[in-house]
Amino acid sequence: MSGYRTINPATGELVKEFPAASDQEVEHALARAHAAYRSWREVPTGQRAALLRRIAQLHRERADELAAILTLEVGKPITQAKGEVALVASIYEYYAEHGARFLADRQLDFAGGGEAVVRTEPIGVLVGIMPWNFPYYQVARFAAPNLVLGNTILLKHARNCPQAALAVEALIAEAGAPDGAYVNLFADSGQIAHLIGDPRVQGVSLTGSERAGSAVAEITGRHLKKYVLELGGSDPFIVLDGENLDSTVDDAVGGRLFNGGQACTASKRFIVLADVYAAFLDKFVARMRQWRPGEPADPATRLGPLSSHQVVDDLEEQVADALAKGATLHTGGRRGDGPGAWYEPTVLTDVTPGMRAYSEELFGPVAVVHQAGSVEEAVALANESPYGLAASIYTADVQRARALARDLECGMVWINGTSKSAPDLPFGGVKRSGVGRELSELGISEFANKKLVRIPRVRS
Repeated sequence: MSGYRTINPATGELVKEFPAASDQEVEHALARAHAAYRSWREVPTGQRAALLRRIAQLHRERADELAAILTLEVGKPITQAKGEVALVASIYEYYAEHGARFLADRQLDFAGGGEAVVRTEPIGVLVGIMPWNFPYYQVARFAAPNLVLGNTILLKHARNCPQAALAVEALIAEAGAPDGAYVNLFADSGQIAHLIGDPRVQGVSLTGSERAGSAVAEITGRHLKKYVLELGGSDPFIVLDGENLDSTVDDAVGGRLFNGGQACTASKRFIVLADVYAAFLDKFVARMRQWRPGEPADPATRLGPLSSHQVVDDLEEQVADALAKGATLHTGGRRGDGPGAWYEPTVLTDVTPGMRAYSEELFGPVAVVHQAGSVEEAVALANESPYGLAASIYTADVQRARALARDLECGMVWINGTSKSAPDLPFGGVKRSGVGRELSELGISEFANKKLVRIPRVRS
């Protein structure tokens, strides 16, 4: 058994298994990707951009089919699945439209006389290691900028979304990508480690767990390869006052429960100043109870099953640990009946250091609410996490929030809003949330050679 299997998380049914790649198939894939790079890098940027436009078009044409795969494999509610497909199309279109400008030579203003130009060039074959929570979006963030840049890609997807992985590969090939420009691999960790060490591979991008990121960083460091890591998050949602409290609570619940809470940038820790804490908590618990899990194929469903029983088991252990050590449960805290991977929306308070829920990422519909006695205490609580991905600040005083944003140790701050991805906004974190940036102009520079071309002043 390869471990690459479609298991319907709503029912627990094993739908289909897929064979693992042999060592020979992995070597053949690398040879194809390396050969493709030699020619793909020479293709004019406009032609590479045309490929991305066609990829975007096919995502839109196949939206229903692609979304249904996400609902089947990872339990994503169908409306959210279609939203993911639309976002993916916009990412490919963004790099198609702006790629030539991002890659244009840049003249330097310098003191030495003559001419100096920085060129942005591709570097070679890249390995992508992607997770299951956004099977198309995570690929697009990595593939779109690098395909228009001229790199080629070997992609290892998560083991529980193999049909989504194959759908992406087939769609990119149908759009007209040359053989080897994008290759899906049902590989294991040993094969990926071997690929990273091969001199034909020049970089690695991983979105996943902190443990996986540490392993990839160790291997890439040993082989002196460039890497981008987008890892976990335990994002704070800071409430400074009671202005517009109903809409703040709506955003808090949506930020916690979208995609079943299975997002690195989901709001997870709610830090509320004391004078509004009780009112916020009452409303928050009531709204969390209103999000009832439902059949993911129903367009009205907002909360489907979690992606696997393992995710449910992990949450159950984290919640049990907190309750055993004195945390207070306000709602939820139970897995669903039956064979599916269901878990109730859950709210915990009185979570303190020493509990797993205090410092670990809760990757599912579990929220922790903290009371802070001052703004300074709220910032200290927010920054105490080992993660630093995104944060939200809610207040009627936007200028105050702007100033406070400087004190938060994270890669992204949203004022009166929760983290939402867009092609033209950079994505990434600090501390144990990762290294590097994706999306926007920053994303196209991570795996690029910024080559200086210097022409001295001509001597007479």
